[in-house]
Amino acid sequence: MNHWIIAPVVLPAVMAAIITLTLRFHPSLQRIFSLASCIALLMIALGLTAVAATGSIEVYELGNWPAPFGIVLVLDRLSALMVLITAALALVVLLYATGSGWDQRGNNFHALFQFQLMGIFGAFLTGDAFNLFVFFEVLLIASYGLMIHGGGRRRLRAGVQYVIYNLLGSTLFLFALGTLYAVTGTLNMADLAERAADIPVGDSGLLRVGAVLLLLVFAIKAALLPLHFWLPETYAEAPAPVAALFAIMTKVGAYAILRMYTLVFGPELGATADIIAPLILFAALVTLAVGMIGILGAKRLGRLAAFAAIASMGTLLIAISGFRPDTTAAAIYYMIHSTFAGALLFLVVDLVRAQRGEARGAITPAPRMAQHGLIATLFFASAIASAGMPPLSGFIGKLLILDATRDMPEVWLIWSVILVTSLIGILGFAQAGSTVFWKTETPEAPVEEADTAPVAAPRPPALPLVASFTLLAGIIALSVFAGPVTGFVEATADQIHTPSGYIDAVLGQR
Repeated sequence: MNHWIIAPVVLPAVMAAIITLTLRFHPSLQRIFSLASCIALLMIALGLTAVAATGSIEVYELGNWPAPFGIVLVLDRLSALMVLITAALALVVLLYATGSGWDQRGNNFHALFQFQLMGIFGAFLTGDAFNLFVFFEVLLIASYGLMIHGGGRRRLRAGVQYVIYNLLGSTLFLFALGTLYAVTGTLNMADLAERAADIPVGDSGLLRVGAVLLLLVFAIKAALLPLHFWLPETYAEAPAPVAALFAIMTKVGAYAILRMYTLVFGPELGATADIIAPLILFAALVTLAVGMIGILGAKRLGRLAAFAAIASMGTLLIAISGFRPDTTAAAIYYMIHSTFAGALLFLVVDLVRAQRGEARGAITPAPRMAQHGLIATLFFASAIASAGMPPLSGFIGKLLILDATRDMPEVWLIWSVILVTSLIGILGFAQAGSTVFWKTETPEAPVEEADTAPVAAPRPPALPLVASFTLLAGIIALSVFAGPVTGFVEATADQIHTPSGYIDAVLGQR
């Protein structure tokens, strides 16, 4: 049994307790311990990904209780990849929060940050549907604390809306789990897959209800229309490092859809084969359209970034809805890209706000800011990546999705929506970027001071820029090494669509 599998869950939990109990009044030590934890998590994630890349599926049985009676964590290519993405993003976001001072604008930032990572890693590694619910709740609690970090009435209002909406989703999750347990007698994912396959189609009414309820829960987490209402205000008002970390949280919903509806409710399961994919596809098409239109109509940079996140989830779920190895491979590649691109856009928005003032997040002309050229470069690079323009990885991801969906019956609808909304997104980003960075105001000096040289504004700290350019470097690397990455995600997709390997690994010693 590979004991390293549980390390991404245990390490941030222990570190959060240490920070809370012993380092509460030592901000510098909090930063050091939190950064050390994130670096260690990245090293562990790299090691786990190397193990998963061999094609083996590793199972960790807590308390040495075998499945389906005990709690299990499962490491395969998909879960290892998601852990690696999260660890890399967390380190960059924490560097930004430390360099910009966001971590000192409220209490317990680093402890909540570590608890948030614990919930995300647990959701990706768990092999049990009930423990997926448990880790979702850890996510909710920690993210609410991070959401209101720094205070402010608008932030508090958005945070309350966020937590209420997600609590309703959690209640629905419990109803779904109760329904599935009543039908199958288990909540272990591998065991659930075996038992669901044994239920005759004529007696599968409750199974279909449970599958649809689960889809609604995951759609809330993934901000799929019409269950997306919590996201625009929440992401727009959240502290920038928190919003950047939230870029992976919507992917938790997408991951759960991909995991449950290939393993348990796969396309070959007659009880749900005719309802899940169409629901996801048409909701995803509407999500993409609304997200891109929201970018075009956004009046504030925060909401522009939030609608870009919605649009990226629509594109991702269009690919997932194919539930074939080629569409899944395209979805995984685009998931990696959209996580980094969305996080970069939120950080750039914060850089602009920091220079123009928190109240100047509006998309209006303003005086030139310090480091104007660097921030403009970051904005337009993130815009190119988010809109899916060449030469960055968003273009490659959309090409992969278009190519993978060409055999689907709805191909013309899918292609039309993706291409038209891409154009709308380009126009929206171009309009915002030209207004903020090109239409700069030049404040007129009073006559008596016309000959006085202007006082230079203090230069902002360098670490936030370093963190932002690191994310951009990741996007560029994803473009340059698209071939090897595509090979890995194709192997990942093949493993996902061969659920017998997962089931045998988890239940093989039963």
